[in-house]
Amino acid sequence: MPHFTHANSEHCRTYRKGRERDDGTDRSVRTGPAPADGPGRAWTGFFREHYADAALTRKVWEHSAITTRRGVVHPADENVSYWGTGARMQRFVQEALPLGKEAVATAPDAAGLDAQDVGLFTVVTCTGYATPGLDILFARDLGMTDATQRLHIGHMGCYAAIPGLGATSDFVVARDKPAVMLSLELPSLHVQPTTDTARRGQPTAEDLQQMVAHALFSDAAAAVVLHPDLPGLEVVDVVARTDVATADHMTWDVTDLGFKMGLSPAVPDVLARHARPVVDKLLARHGLAVGQVAGWAIHPGGRKIVEVVGEVLHLPEEDLQASFDVLRDVGNCSSATALLVLERLQELQELAAGEYVVAMAFRPGLTLYATLLRRTQNLQSVRAPSVEKEASALVPRSRSSVARQATTPRTAPAVAAN
Repeated sequence: MPHFTHANSEHCRTYRKGRERDDGTDRSVRTGPAPADGPGRAWTGFFREHYADAALTRKVWEHSAITTRRGVVHPADENVSYWGTGARMQRFVQEALPLGKEAVATAPDAAGLDAQDVGLFTVVTCTGYATPGLDILFARDLGMTDATQRLHIGHMGCYAAIPGLGATSDFVVARDKPAVMLSLELPSLHVQPTTDTARRGQPTAEDLQQMVAHALFSDAAAAVVLHPDLPGLEVVDVVARTDVATADHMTWDVTDLGFKMGLSPAVPDVLARHARPVVDKLLARHGLAVGQVAGWAIHPGGRKIVEVVGEVLHLPEEDLQASFDVLRDVGNCSSATALLVLERLQELQELAAGEYVVAMAFRPGLTLYATLLRRTQNLQSVRAPSVEKEASALVPRSRSSVARQATTPRTAPAVAAN
């Protein structure tokens, strides 16, 4: 079975009008309106005026459960809401290349893997496109060989890292070669124009969906190495369920003004119907029950989603902490979020050899994906003197000095809080 051997997650550097800020200052921005220290800059600097300080919009921000978010553009500095899709795609490539290369470049090194040894390079994203694709551009710039196979998983949404892991691990099993998977999402490029109804405080259902999307989403990149031999988290199984009767509940439409999110308030209710049967099916295949799972990485699409899934699975509060921590610290980073939750989970608890983890995420469709992972070797048995070697045994972990602060590294300050 293939194993996760390392993951590196780096959030977006600060960019102001397209130029990188390199003064080392921490530009983490508080969620707004924040009761203790005043409204956050994204709220006071852009969204409050964007929505004419409508009370309902303010309430959405207050109840997001997010403290900081990150983005390649800050709406208070650059209003991209009226940019055409072509301009947004050009900016996507400009910003994705340095961010993704930083995440990918360190992952093989930390796992003791040369870039030329990578058999498959998988790129997961739903927030931008280019041809030649990011898979080709990254492989070229990172020194992978011209024979490296590549897979691009596009427009699948928040759950896409899990089928990405499934497909990539299948390659590792079939070819007995290591692979790298990068999940990179830049939702900050898809802020939508406001409407007269929203600004009057009389929002339509579609207006409300945009308010929620603008309050939740954040930018991130995370890379993992899958290897046939090294210790880590073994990819045991993957399961999916799609409820086509609710296909209109979650959408991600390509428009002339970027990509537009559709997010029905009924999504948590649909997930409540399906989460338990899907998990039970996944675990039953391996003679397991919910109580035998040591760790849970539930995609924090929003606070209510995590709460509902926790309720139907009868999980104690501590099993949801990793998901809530990621939601609080970085928001919803689309497909990269599941990897960030796995990272946080392993910061909170040390998994023993043979213990199981379930990661779950959700997407348009409406689809639920879950994967069963198993720790193949205890951290203590592979710990080496260097931080880098210790990190390579964990999945996912950031490199060296920011290994325990992956959500707030000073080299990658937060810029796009609510």
